[in-house]
Amino acid sequence: MLAVFGFATLASFMVAVMRKWATAFVAIIVAPVIFAIVAGFGPRLGDMTLSGLETVAPTAVLLLFAVLYFGLMMDAKLFDPVSNLILRLSKGDPVKICMGTAILAMLVALDGDGTTSYMIVCSAFLPLYRRLNMNPLVIATVAVMGLGLISGSTPWGGAATRGISVLKLDATEYFVHLIPSLVITSVFILAVAFILGVRQRRRVDPAVVAEVAAEIQARKGEKMARPSWRMWFNAALTLLLLVLLVTGVADLVVLFIGAFVIAIVINHPNLAEQGEVIKKHAATAVPVVMLVLAAGVFTGILSDSGMIKAMADAFLSIVPDQIGGFFPIITAIIAIPMGFFMSNDAFFFGVLPVLSESASQYGFHANEIARAGVVGQMTHMIGPASAPLWVLLGLIKKDLGEFQRFGLLWVVAGCVVFILAQLVTGAMTVRF
Repeated sequence: MLAVFGFATLASFMVAVMRKWATAFVAIIVAPVIFAIVAGFGPRLGDMTLSGLETVAPTAVLLLFAVLYFGLMMDAKLFDPVSNLILRLSKGDPVKICMGTAILAMLVALDGDGTTSYMIVCSAFLPLYRRLNMNPLVIATVAVMGLGLISGSTPWGGAATRGISVLKLDATEYFVHLIPSLVITSVFILAVAFILGVRQRRRVDPAVVAEVAAEIQARKGEKMARPSWRMWFNAALTLLLLVLLVTGVADLVVLFIGAFVIAIVINHPNLAEQGEVIKKHAATAVPVVMLVLAAGVFTGILSDSGMIKAMADAFLSIVPDQIGGFFPIITAIIAIPMGFFMSNDAFFFGVLPVLSESASQYGFHANEIARAGVVGQMTHMIGPASAPLWVLLGLIKKDLGEFQRFGLLWVVAGCVVFILAQLVTGAMTVRF
């Protein structure tokens, strides 16, 4: 009977979110509370809620300060020199321009915000694409792949944050083992950009390329503003943060709190300015932090009531034992189409916990299932459920169908490479 209540909770939550009857924040709290009361757990709701909140509190704090930090770095134009350098090195060559687009897309995706990432990439490269008569769908393809991979997989990006919080994981343990596969898949995205660039080179007039190269060379000769000492400081601080993150010197929460405090004091020594910066980026961070805390309520109730275990047992009863040892791969494959059609809230809060509990019966840690779950983020970024995608389509002035016909196969190929990379690096395992 607990399984029935559990599936009813998931179904009501997913329907409410997908039909837009309620916000994810409201639905993810109300649905489990209602069915917990119906199942007779009313007196224990307070304890269950606190139990869930305790597990997600570190993730919520991590997300808050990571968004604030990268938002501050964007304000400080940390990546502008990289963008300018890419443009100078391209010399009007479509291949180099496409690869530069991919590099910049993956760098700015560290911010975690899709809309901001697309606007930065398009503002840097779209005029050049139009001048050379290159297909702007190339920008869209490499941008969604870069954003889906980096923003979708980092613990502060939003999607992975949901998985970490709902599965009660340690963000550092989840992320450090994922980094090698991220590097491998990033190389694949660069390879895709190279192939698309070669194709664009064939359609571009060589005379226009030479003209653009001459203009870039002339601009190079102009006196460029020298980077300020704050720019160098921000670059060094960000690099140090990434090194400490990879080496696991301290928890991600501690690293981002420390980095943000240092960054805001150096970049905005004026107290009034500090307050304005925090207010500005809180508009991005607070809604997601609220959702993570709501996820704690959701998982606390479903876990402590026994609903998740009951649902997993019911699911396992229909899964052949012969394929149980491939559960992470199964999860990753499921995530690809579900990422395309479903919202992240519905998938990570509704589907992933059941898959994780089922996988645990075969000895797989929840970290592996979370890593498998983010595989579908590249398809999510090209699907209709991705809100920033509509901003991107507006910037390049293309419709959704045209973009999907152009980029979907590349995106799916990226997902497959991500799965293989995780298997090779041990981020996901199989058991025979």
